Amino acid sequence: MSISAAPVVAATLRPGGWGFQVSLLLALAGVAVLAGAVAALLVLGIGIWGNNIPYVWGFDLIAYAWWIGIANAASLFAAVLVLRRHGLRTAVNRFAEAVALAAVLAAALYPILHLGRPWLFGWTIPYPATTRLWPQLGSPLVWDFWGIMAHVVVTSLFWFIGLIPDLATLRDRAATQGHWAMARTYGLFALGWRGSVMHWHRHQLAYRLVAALVLPLLLSAQTVVALEFATTLVPAWHQARLPVHVVVTGLPSGLGVVLAMAAVLRHALSLERFVDAGDMDLLARLLACAALASGAAYAHELVTGLLLEDAETRVAFVARAFGAGAPAYWGAVLLAVLLPQVLWSRGLRLRAWVAIPVGLLAAAGVWLDRWSLVVGGMLRERLPAHAVAYAPSPAEWALLGGSAALFAAALLLFGRYIPVVAIFEIRHEETLAETAEEER
Repeated sequence: MSISAAPVVAATLRPGGWGFQVSLLLALAGVAVLAGAVAALLVLGIGIWGNNIPYVWGFDLIAYAWWIGIANAASLFAAVLVLRRHGLRTAVNRFAEAVALAAVLAAALYPILHLGRPWLFGWTIPYPATTRLWPQLGSPLVWDFWGIMAHVVVTSLFWFIGLIPDLATLRDRAATQGHWAMARTYGLFALGWRGSVMHWHRHQLAYRLVAALVLPLLLSAQTVVALEFATTLVPAWHQARLPVHVVVTGLPSGLGVVLAMAAVLRHALSLERFVDAGDMDLLARLLACAALASGAAYAHELVTGLLLEDAETRVAFVARAFGAGAPAYWGAVLLAVLLPQVLWSRGLRLRAWVAIPVGLLAAAGVWLDRWSLVVGGMLRERLPAHAVAYAPSPAEWALLGGSAALFAAALLLFGRYIPVVAIFEIRHEETLAETAEEER
């Protein structure tokens, strides 16, 4: 085994410390809250949510669009690094893919739970039914099925294919240490990997092929969310700029979570040698650039919404940006656009106590944007006199917090049992460095 890769393997095979155990227990407690919220929903129905007419969507669509945005941004980042063979992929590609997969799992809950009869979610699957009960292909429910399934399949393949050589390394290392049960488990998922030239050729071909499939998937997943908005009667949701808006403004969420996770793993697992200061510097600057792009999307929205739209759409946008939805709208601008600009300071972006909160708050800012779009975009003038505005119920907060706990638990288990840095990429970099040294 390469000496420099040994700390990554050791961090995976050694027992988890008290910090990991406490964090996992807290995350699992949150998952238990999620289970309770889902059980209450199954028994009592979606009437326990704060939705009402015309607020037929609330936290369910907000959280769904937000988790999809995190998954898309993290997947896009990882796929571009693989396709361009950028050096940063060695440090962050593995856990960026894990962030994407965990976010997809959290997002997949919402299209099922908001059905009202979630146990009948199979009816949204277009399959040759002998009962001739076909789903309505023009329904957003079917679009959700295709979008989530495509995301789960492609993201899982992208993550798993990159893992295969490292799983074989863990298999061999566990066997030499006498951990036979662990060795058999890793060996099962290593798919018989032996590191031959043919294995490497097929692995790299498949890895880059799936990475290329990620790119159109990301655009389609976010634009399907925008298309679901457009099928409603809400004036502010019919604009052609909306797909671009949800794609661009979603970038700070995924990059923010990746930056925060890089800072946590770097210190918690003593991986400063692999996720070095240069990697953190580049990650932080990428988040700041994504925030600037998001700011450009907001500026475009302000100009077109106030000057170029029809009167009805303009009134809806004013209600979102300057009416009851203003706190969430400008909170999103503050957290997802302005706050990440502090990362242009090298003295700040290399400090974990700055990078972690800035990354997580950028993701929170994108959530506020989705709130302003789903709730703030509704015209209060159209509500009847007896109607009440949308207010999330405790059950919705429990579902949102539980999905975040599920996300955290998935990442904790990933960091405990899977190498958080690609071992085969480390070896590749060492080989290149040794070759260059010999040539000199």
